[in-house]
Amino acid sequence: MDKKTTSRDGISLAYHVTGQGPTVILVSGAMSTGGTLLPLAQRLADHCTAVVYDRRGRGESGAGGPYAVDREIEDLAALTGAVGGEAALFGVSSGGALVLRAAAGGLPVSRAAVYEVPYADHLADGAAREAAYKERLGAALAEGRRGDAVELFLRLTGLGEEVIQGARQSPMWPGMEALAPSLAHDDAVMGDGLLPADRVAAIPVPVLAVAGGASPEWMHRAGQAIARAAPRGTYRVLPGQTHMVEPDVLGPVLAEFFTG
Repeated sequence: MDKKTTSRDGISLAYHVTGQGPTVILVSGAMSTGGTLLPLAQRLADHCTAVVYDRRGRGESGAGGPYAVDREIEDLAALTGAVGGEAALFGVSSGGALVLRAAAGGLPVSRAAVYEVPYADHLADGAAREAAYKERLGAALAEGRRGDAVELFLRLTGLGEEVIQGARQSPMWPGMEALAPSLAHDDAVMGDGLLPADRVAAIPVPVLAVAGGASPEWMHRAGQAIARAAPRGTYRVLPGQTHMVEPDVLGPVLAEFFTG
């Protein structure tokens, strides 16, 4: 990240700008930094001014005091002001939930797009698992067991034990442990895990919800529900893609939406 701006509570936000055209801020999901979305930003650069940033408590951005989702909304407001005063937003996974909250909250957002926000169909879908995850995650972070917190998240995503233990032995693990405290932030952004339909219904700008064709059916239902709830919502499926979407596949779809 080569630029800095300051959020309302005084923390420093690190960001990077590439390309030209309508401004789009890319919001990362759990266990990721702005650098995670840099390949997508580069894919958009021929059509958009793409902005990636480290969310608070990650990478080169500050952490601030006690976490609140509203502070992350203020971060997006500060970043939008720093890059021109108005921007489209794109968020992946839990970052998409943050984008929807920001777009409904009166920020100067021109358009909003999300990829596979993991909303459940109803609270009964995994409610006990979600409650157990929240409790165990809080305990692990409070006790400084960052590795255990990362393992909890990886299990929540459906990874098997062999893959998780392999990750523990990989060169990526220290970086994953460094991001562990931010898992609580994403958990807070997701709320009770249900689509906040009333909030999405208040978004006045076009909203695009995208899912991968090879992703689980419940991901498709979540995307469809977002598109239905938004007054100007659209739903798209990317054939063959999963939650780890390829920038070369997603990029053209976003470029068309943001420049349309």
